[in-house]
Amino acid sequence: MKALRLPRSPKVLLGLGIFGFFIIMTVIGPWLAPYSPSATNFTPNLTPSAHHLLGTTSLGQDIFSQLLVGARATMVVALLAGLVATVLSVTIGVTAGYLGGFSDDGLSLLSNVFLAIPGLPLLIVIDSYLPVNSRSNSLVIGLVISLTGWAWGARVLRAQTMSLRNRDFVEAARIIGEKRIRIMFSEIAPNLLPILASSLLFTVLYSIGAYVTLAYIGLTSTAVWNWGTMLYWAQSNNAPLSGEWYWFVPPGICIALVGTSLALLNFGIDEFINPRLRDAGLTSRQRRSLGLPRRIRLGLTPVLRPAIAKKISPSPAKLVGQ
Repeated sequence: MKALRLPRSPKVLLGLGIFGFFIIMTVIGPWLAPYSPSATNFTPNLTPSAHHLLGTTSLGQDIFSQLLVGARATMVVALLAGLVATVLSVTIGVTAGYLGGFSDDGLSLLSNVFLAIPGLPLLIVIDSYLPVNSRSNSLVIGLVISLTGWAWGARVLRAQTMSLRNRDFVEAARIIGEKRIRIMFSEIAPNLLPILASSLLFTVLYSIGAYVTLAYIGLTSTAVWNWGTMLYWAQSNNAPLSGEWYWFVPPGICIALVGTSLALLNFGIDEFINPRLRDAGLTSRQRRSLGLPRRIRLGLTPVLRPAIAKKISPSPAKLVGQ
């Protein structure tokens, strides 16, 4: 029943709305682009107008078209890297936490090595060894970024798995002869879903920052349009010094909005799984009966008093009936 109340959180609704908007932009953005992002047959340095909503670059390229087309590469790389890094985190973290012994020591050592090495320098070194053609491949870039973003999640999942491996339901599965892999991924892993979701969101956020950084410093192919490439060309042509804010501000705002949406979703998940948090799906009637304000200020996470938490917690009879 909590899953039905989750969308009522304003943070989740706002986060889903912003993130869904950029997902739609990823799918249909290149089709909505009025011009080719690489076309140079326009007047250079035009300010925003009806014909060019975000103006043109110093080479006569339409900035609005670059923004729409660049959303696809940015979001695809971020989502791919986040998913692959999360799979690695679950596989390594749950395996190390459940098996223990030498397996735990080896996998923990591997995680510690990746945690000790700074992510961005390691990413730059790995990227420098890629063939030139691979630097324009979103799949390859996403896989490279995922190699530097899985270790933190694996450490967290390992610690949580160690706290669950001696629980009664795990012991029962072990006694009846269930295989280790089924116990790990059918018994333990479902209990890690909130942590897993939070890890996925922040891994996607890390992947966006990493990809934009690589593109901004010119380590990815400049032939592939993304928001980092737009910032790279804006910086190379001294757009900030020339006052051409419409060249670098829109991609910066898009990056900030995607990060904000992921952070809001993470806050919403935290409120949902923590029964002490106040606005995890309470209706307006429940707020009035408990003496709480009708609307919670966005960004504020007040804490429920134990007495109030007991009042709104469902009784066992209701849970059985539901």
